[in-house]
Amino acid sequence: MSFHDLIDLGWSSFYSASFDSLNSCGLLPARVARAERERYLLLHEQGMSQAVLAGRLRHEALAPGQLPVVGDWVAARTGSAPGANETAGPQRGAARIEAVLPRRTLLARLDPSHGNARQALAANADLVLLAAGLDHDFNPRRLERGAALAREAGAEPVVVLTKADLRPDRRRELARVMAAVPGAHVLSLSSHTGEGLDELRALLAPGVTAVLLGSSGAGKSTLVNRLLGCERQRTIEVREADSRGRHATTHRELFLLPGGGLLIDTPGLRAFGLTGGDGVEDLFADVERFAVRCRFQDCRHEAEPGCGVKEAVERGDLDAERYRSFLKLRREAERLERSRASTPDLEAKQREKKLSRLQKRFTKTHSKG
Repeated sequence: MSFHDLIDLGWSSFYSASFDSLNSCGLLPARVARAERERYLLLHEQGMSQAVLAGRLRHEALAPGQLPVVGDWVAARTGSAPGANETAGPQRGAARIEAVLPRRTLLARLDPSHGNARQALAANADLVLLAAGLDHDFNPRRLERGAALAREAGAEPVVVLTKADLRPDRRRELARVMAAVPGAHVLSLSSHTGEGLDELRALLAPGVTAVLLGSSGAGKSTLVNRLLGCERQRTIEVREADSRGRHATTHRELFLLPGGGLLIDTPGLRAFGLTGGDGVEDLFADVERFAVRCRFQDCRHEAEPGCGVKEAVERGDLDAERYRSFLKLRREAERLERSRASTPDLEAKQREKKLSRLQKRFTKTHSKG
């Protein structure tokens, strides 16, 4: 068992203030390194522990996003910790997660299988590494969406163009990325030749947490292995026709890197469903600069006369593809907001759930009398 310094795990005064406010007798702060169906692996000062949820925490959670996810800081009560390779069922000796500490950032996407629900991907990440292979699967529009999710979460997007050895002259791709994700740090690298790896390692400073996102076949698992210095993640060859691969990574996991940073690897994602409009506004600040020239203050930049944004497109000052993407993502975010406005809010659901429990308790007590 290895011991960990909390600072190396990303601990800060933000989390310590919340932890100190708990009745923390017998509890210790720990970080979630892996989460699979309410089975968890925790890292803490004493090493690592398999863990399960306290019954109260599971009972009071109204949505899966309120349960611990990889990257979360939790307050845990440890027993005799089993080994890292043991299953984390409700066995004797497993730690018990009593509380989830407030999150500084939360990376989430629209759950493709549950309507308007948010699917939490990772918590407390400082950087979101958006991996895209410089092969047939290169897609600036997907990077655009990933950057919007990162900024909505409160994290900094970094575009990582993998497989640079396949594209010696990549000026066109770099220009397209910088147009799609203005202001983001962009780097190209090759896990095969080592090009660009030192630049990425410099971003992953001690205590900094990054989450790696990208589609299957983007070279994420190979990159993780290079950063770790060992073959930890399984890799799968991609199809030559379209550079797409099967999922080599099947779960999210947080790794401590040799240089002191932390990296959360994730399964391949082809869809980045937006969860709100904040990230869209931040991402398209370049579009808003032209909006100050619009004749009407409430101009939507679609069919209104005297629109500064449309005039910029006509002059060639704003890329037409970028303009269309702005309209599409804004409409998507607005549809989501309208849908959410028509459903009960979370607090109302929570009050209803608590009232139901009280009614059941009252009925049970009086039926005995």
